Amino acid sequence: MTTVLRRVCVMCGSNAGVRHEYLTGAREVGRVLASRGIGVVYGGASVGLMGGVAEAALAEGGEVIGVITPDLARQVGHRGLALEHVATMHERKRRFSELSDAYVALPGGLGTLDELFETLTWNQLGIHHRPAGLLNVDGYFDGLLHFLRHVEGQGFVRNVHLAMLQVDDDANRLVDRLVDAARAGSGAHSKWRED
Repeated sequence: MTTVLRRVCVMCGSNAGVRHEYLTGAREVGRVLASRGIGVVYGGASVGLMGGVAEAALAEGGEVIGVITPDLARQVGHRGLALEHVATMHERKRRFSELSDAYVALPGGLGTLDELFETLTWNQLGIHHRPAGLLNVDGYFDGLLHFLRHVEGQGFVRNVHLAMLQVDDDANRLVDRLVDAARAGSGAHSKWRED
C-alpha cells in the first residue's frame, strides 16, 4: 500500500498502566501501522506500552526503529532490535523528528506528555510540520483535551493549532486521519498572527 507516511513515531508509556485496554490499544497501533506498510519509530523499550507497540509491529513483519539512550538501553532496551543509541533525551526527540513523518501519542506519563507537547510546539512554531494524533484509549486523554480547550479559551493557544492534533479512539481511523493530514500539507499558521 502506498502512503504519504513512511514512518510514525509512537510516544507511549514504558509502563502498562492499570487498565488492560491501554496495552490492547498499543498493540493495535503497532499492528495497524505495520499492516499498512508504515514503520514504527519509538523509544526502544521492551516493557510497558512501548514493548506492546514494538512486538505487535514486529509480529506483522513491520519495520521498528528504537531510539534510546545507553542507560535506558541497559535497563529496558528491546533485545530483538538493533537499537539506535543517542547520548541524551534531547537528541532522542530530535532523532524521532528526523526519522518520522507523523506522531501518535498513546497513554503514558511525563515522558509521553513531554514528547507530545514538544512536537505540537514545533508544529506551532514551524520548526517541523508533522501530523500528530492522540489515540484516546478508554477516554485516557479526556482530561487533557478539556484542559487544552481551557488553554485556548484563555487566549494562550489558537484553535488552528489545536486543530492540528488529530484525536480518535480507533487506531485505524486515527491513522486514516494522519494520512489525510499529511496529504493536505502542513497548513502552517503563525503562532502570533491571525491568518
